Amino acid sequence: MSVLIKEEDFIQSIADGIQFISYYHPVDYIRHLARAYEREESPAARDAMAQILTNSRMCAEGKRPLCQDTGIVNVFLKVGMDVRFDTRRTLQELCDEGVRRGYTNSDNPLRASVLDDPIFARKNTRDNTPCILHVELVPGDKVDVQVASKGGGSENKSKFAMLNPSDSLVDWVLKTVPTMGAGWCPPGMLGIGVGGTAEKAMLMAKQSLMDDIDMYELLARGPQNKLEELRIELYEKVNALGIGAQGLGGLTTVLDVKINTFPTHAASKPVAMIPNCAATRHAHFVLDGSGPARLDPPALSEWPEVHWAPDYNKSKQVDLNTLTPEEVASWKPGQTLLLSGKMLTGRDAAHKRIQDMLAKGEPLPVDFTNRVIYYVGPVDPVRDEVVGPAGPTTATRMDKFTDMMLAKTGLIAMIGKSERGPVAIEAIRQHKSAYLMAVGGAAYLVSKAIREARVLAFGDLGMEAIYEFDVKDMPVTVAVDSQGTSVHTTGPQEWQARIGKIPVAVA
Repeated sequence: MSVLIKEEDFIQSIADGIQFISYYHPVDYIRHLARAYEREESPAARDAMAQILTNSRMCAEGKRPLCQDTGIVNVFLKVGMDVRFDTRRTLQELCDEGVRRGYTNSDNPLRASVLDDPIFARKNTRDNTPCILHVELVPGDKVDVQVASKGGGSENKSKFAMLNPSDSLVDWVLKTVPTMGAGWCPPGMLGIGVGGTAEKAMLMAKQSLMDDIDMYELLARGPQNKLEELRIELYEKVNALGIGAQGLGGLTTVLDVKINTFPTHAASKPVAMIPNCAATRHAHFVLDGSGPARLDPPALSEWPEVHWAPDYNKSKQVDLNTLTPEEVASWKPGQTLLLSGKMLTGRDAAHKRIQDMLAKGEPLPVDFTNRVIYYVGPVDPVRDEVVGPAGPTTATRMDKFTDMMLAKTGLIAMIGKSERGPVAIEAIRQHKSAYLMAVGGAAYLVSKAIREARVLAFGDLGMEAIYEFDVKDMPVTVAVDSQGTSVHTTGPQEWQARIGKIPVAVA
C-alpha cells in the first residue's frame, strides 16, 4: 500500500531543517571538538577552538547562524518506491520552495549567496535557490531526507585526481591537504570518495560528510576492517602535519576522516576529497506521511563550559580611529589584538568594482586612507541587532587586489580568515602593512563586537557592499606582519616538528 506525502509537509520539513542546521551544530561535532579543545597545547589553536565553541552555544541559545556564510543547500533524497507525492511540482521545485522559506524566515533570515549565472551576470537569486538535489529510488514507503548547508570556504577546497591504480591514496591526501590552506576553517572533517567515475567519486566524498563523526569511538574500540584502518592512518597522519585550528598550528586539524568507495574501471582510480568546516551543518529526517518532520534540538548540557571573553592581559588594545602606519608596522606575528573604533568592509565584488573605478580614473566613494578593511559579507540583522553574524571570509580571494589597495587607496591593514598567498604577502611586506586573522566559525561571537553598522557604498551588492562597522574589542591575530612573516607558515612548521616528538592522542 502506498504512502502519500503531502506537498506542504515536505516543503515545511525542508524549511525547518534549514533553519535547524543554521544554528545547531550536530552533537557529534560538539563532543569531538570539546575533546580536541581539552587536549590542545597550542595557545593560538586553543583560543580559536574556544571562540568556535562559545559561538556554537551562543547560536544554539540565540537561534542565529553559526557562520555568516549560510551556504549552498544540498538535499539528498532516498524516495521509497511505494511513496506518492500529493503535488504537481517536481522534487526540485518542492526542495527549492523549502529552501526559499528557510532562507527568508523573518525570525532568522539567512544570507543568500547563490548566483543565477556562474559565468556572466552572477546575479544573486536573493533566496538562495536553487539547491543541489540528489535523488535515489529505493524500496519502501518512506522518504529519507538529508539536508546540508555547505559554505564556500570549505567547498572551494574540494580536490579531485585520477590516480594510477598503483598510486597511494595516503600519499595523495598528505600531499594535497597542505595545499588546501586554512580557508576550509579547520578543525573539521575530510570526506573522501574513491572509485566509480569522476562525478561518482565527488558525490561519495560529499555524502560521506553526512555521516556521524565517530573517530573517538573508532579509536577506543579499534579498527575492524581495512577501511577503518585506513581512516585511522589518515586521521593520525593528517593531524601530524600540524596545521591545527584555523591553520595556526596545533594538534588537531581534522576530527575525523570518512571514506566511501565504489567499484571502478581497471585502468582508473578516481579520488575526491571534500572538507567540512567548523560550521558543520546537516540534518537527517524521515517522512512517512504522518506530517512534517520533527527535529529535536540538542540539550545545552552537550556543550562544554567554555566561555571565550577578551583577555586584556594578553591582547593589545588598538584604537582604529587613531591608527597609524607606524603602529601597524610594530605588530608582531602571532600577536593578539582587540580592535575598537571604525573599520570598513569589502570583499570580492567590491574589490573588483574599486579596481574598475581606479582603471577609469573615477573617484572612489570611500576614503581608505589609514583605514582597515574587513573581508566580510554579513547576515542581515534582526530585532535589536546592528548586524547579523559577521565572520571573516577567505582572504586569499582578495590576494590579487592587495597591492592595488595598499598602493593606490591609502589602506594600511586587512582582516580576513586563513592564510595569504605569496603575492599578497609580498605586497604586505613592500608596503609595511599587516594582515589580521579573525576566527572562521565564530561569526555570531564576532558580531557582538560590532556596535554600529551602516552601508557606505555599493549598496546594490547586498552583503558584498562596503559597510562601516564601529567595533569594540573585536579579537584578531596578526597573521602576516609588516616584514612578511606569516603565522600560517611558521605555526604549522613548529607544531609539525613538535607532534613528531609526542605520542598521538585520541580524538
